[in-house]
Amino acid sequence: MERIDLTREMEDEELSEIIYSVLQEFSEEEYLPLKEQIRLSRRLFHSFRKLDVLQELVEDDSITEIMINGKDHIFVERDGRIVRSDKTFLSQEKLEDVIQQIVSGTNRYVNELSPIVDARLEDGSRVNVVLKPVALNGPIMTIRKFPKEKVTMKQLVEWQSITEEAVEFLKMLVKAKYNIFVSGGTGSGKTTFLNALSDYIPKDERIITIEDNAELQIKGVPNLVRLEARNANLEGEGAVTIRDLIKSALRMRPDRIVVGEVRGDETVDMISSAMLNGHSGSMSTGHSNNPTDMLHRLETMMMMGIDLPLTAIQRQIASALDIIIHLGRLRDKSRKVLEIVEVLGFENGRIQTQTLYEFREEGMRGGKIQGTLVKSAELVHRDKLLAAGYTA
Repeated sequence: MERIDLTREMEDEELSEIIYSVLQEFSEEEYLPLKEQIRLSRRLFHSFRKLDVLQELVEDDSITEIMINGKDHIFVERDGRIVRSDKTFLSQEKLEDVIQQIVSGTNRYVNELSPIVDARLEDGSRVNVVLKPVALNGPIMTIRKFPKEKVTMKQLVEWQSITEEAVEFLKMLVKAKYNIFVSGGTGSGKTTFLNALSDYIPKDERIITIEDNAELQIKGVPNLVRLEARNANLEGEGAVTIRDLIKSALRMRPDRIVVGEVRGDETVDMISSAMLNGHSGSMSTGHSNNPTDMLHRLETMMMMGIDLPLTAIQRQIASALDIIIHLGRLRDKSRKVLEIVEVLGFENGRIQTQTLYEFREEGMRGGKIQGTLVKSAELVHRDKLLAAGYTA
């Protein structure tokens, strides 16, 4: 610290040279093996410029989630298993500094008055922070990592998350502009699957993505607009919600609107304004235990944002949605497409559906669940396929 000039911005190379020279001098007085010097230099550099003890965990591709419960308790998820890391922060103040560094990088803030925030890392990893007094053993930070390279449908087939037959079917539906909703529980791979599905969107279309935190990785679409919600400032002003962004997106002449996830009253605009008003091919995701639960959740979320009878809301959902793809994380920690469901319409006081594909388990082998996604019915509503030039 004595050798760093805090009055100016220092380049990474200059900081590395200072760290190297200090370690050299220290090792002359008290011998340090080369391996230990390298470890200390990385740790010092990460402490000054990166995420301190978290940097190595973030760079470890085998880790999918990092959970920090205060300065002394760090847990990581590898291969679906949660284990405790031997790393700890030197102090709570250092952990708080790292949190502020992450949050400020996305133009957000977190403090005792506003102790909960969602943010992201430079690589797109999702970050959730909860501070005291809400977190009694805080600060608490959870980092959900995403693969550095975008996962493709080909990879999902290789991982046996979906079959080639189902992929070809979904590819046809995306190109024909069916409105698709991806549902599933936490950690089931909804965002990853939506990213892979977006590869089939024709490259000459104008796409607008809307998210709380920008995580979608739509590639190869020149006419792409990416929008991200914003929290209110310290004075409680300047908030831009998902609902605001959807309304604005409708004036941007989109061919499709892709909403990362709907959680509340923005569902009204996604269903009523986007999907029902000439923006076929729109897509989104949501949390649920099964496709039926997802429909019930959509009903509830729409009731939060519009004063209409339940039957009217159900009719709108039935008219807007074409397909629900439900993902799940099985007991062997594998992620799979469990159901592909067609929404048929509203009849007899409820939204009617039929299962087109369903995962059928066939036992265990080597600790892994065996099974396949089996076709169980034919698509009923084929008008969009015909309009897109596909044969009946």
